[in-house]
Amino acid sequence: MTAQMATLAQRSDNWAKEMAELHRRDEELSLYEYWSTEEVAHDATNKLQRYAKAAPHHWRWSDLLPCIEKSGELVSMNDSERRTLILMNPALAPTIATVTTMYAGYRINLPGEVGPCHRHSPNAVRLGLTGDTNFTVVEGEQIRFGYGDLVLTPHDCWHSHAVEEGKPAINISYLDHPLCNVLNATYFDSDLYIEENGVKVRKDLQPVTFPRDYSVNTYRRGGLRSRAVDHLRGTGRASPMYVYRWDQTREFIEEMRHRDGSPFEAIMIEYTDPLTGGPVYRTMNFEVMLLRPGERTWPVKQNASLLCTIMQGSGRSTVGGKVFEWNQFDTFCVPGQEWCEHWNPSAGEEAIMMVVTDEPALQALNLQVKEGRKPNGEIIRLD
Repeated sequence: MTAQMATLAQRSDNWAKEMAELHRRDEELSLYEYWSTEEVAHDATNKLQRYAKAAPHHWRWSDLLPCIEKSGELVSMNDSERRTLILMNPALAPTIATVTTMYAGYRINLPGEVGPCHRHSPNAVRLGLTGDTNFTVVEGEQIRFGYGDLVLTPHDCWHSHAVEEGKPAINISYLDHPLCNVLNATYFDSDLYIEENGVKVRKDLQPVTFPRDYSVNTYRRGGLRSRAVDHLRGTGRASPMYVYRWDQTREFIEEMRHRDGSPFEAIMIEYTDPLTGGPVYRTMNFEVMLLRPGERTWPVKQNASLLCTIMQGSGRSTVGGKVFEWNQFDTFCVPGQEWCEHWNPSAGEEAIMMVVTDEPALQALNLQVKEGRKPNGEIIRLD
């Protein structure tokens, strides 16, 4: 309808009656009327942009630990193959998500337990928190890991979880499962078949076909790439380096700690795919932020969402106007479009946090927007 026709319709004595009838028909057909007839600027566009938004939220380790330990007492691997407590954002309930595109979950593994082998479409990562005898077998590589070690289980890779010996071990997982759900791309598979003597046999445990420390020994030398090995290893387009060791990350942190860094991000170290230099996954990436004693970042707002787990120290973050006082192994979320700043008030102790971001997905779609606010109030683009 042209602007002239709209004007004539509005002048008609029957306009209100005809508009009511149009509303009724549109509602019956599940149609959204993308126009504004009320005296509210951009009302139709604002309604079009409505969706369930995650809220800034803080989960304290002191609250979580009793529940994690109790789950280990009450739920065995015979009861369920999975024993994870997922951080559900209260603003997204009943959707199981920590932010709109990712979730994080704490898991306890008991000595001698072995979770059956499985694979799934969501990309996942396990970060060791307590204990040093966790192990995950990923596409034939058995990886033992502990505090700070980052273990990948990329899209469609067979993997299993266990603890070899000693005390229970706790780790936190990060998955892009909510994003996969939105894209109708989620699937799980627990039926691994291995050919033996010409016959396919179902296995709960996958064979170990790579030596221990294969990932570290093959990819730890930055700038050097072997042409004598197959780098795909079933990962598709994810990083073929299945474990990033904390001791190497910590060593790099020490080398960088005296640099100026960024007033918006302090000292930030990014985990990368050793083949491309790009993100670990196309959907998620992982970074470590060092806040030196007394260091405070300038506010940042971006459309990427963040999950932040404290690896060391204590401090304070302000997210969307909410103040979170955090300690080791706490996790808090920074939903997209929320202003965020961090502060380590200690005069002598540093603070380190793991930051998980869906930034790669936004970059791939050319949608990333990132801004910073200077102390004088000026807002600048950072992306």
